[in-house]
Amino acid sequence: MITSAQMRAARALLGIDQKALADLSGLSVPTIQRMESGTGTVRGVVDSLTKVVAALESAGIELIGERMTSTAQGRGVRLRSPPRGS
Repeated sequence: MITSAQMRAARALLGIDQKALADLSGLSVPTIQRMESGTGTVRGVVDSLTKVVAALESAGIELIGERMTSTAQGRGVRLRSPPRGS
């Protein structure tokens, strides 16, 4: 659904801190911290994940899944796999 790296990158693109994301999503700062502290896909309560995704999307973030194309317009970044042998 969303990775911890995507959450951190989305906040960076928006220029907001964890408290601001907590406020936008209606969650606590420790919940946001816990979600962002791991690696890979964020695990947790589905309702909390849904709130974070909705908050990011309403702020203008488009979350792009693995091997998915972007259908929206605007600027953004995407992390690609490193070249083989690296």
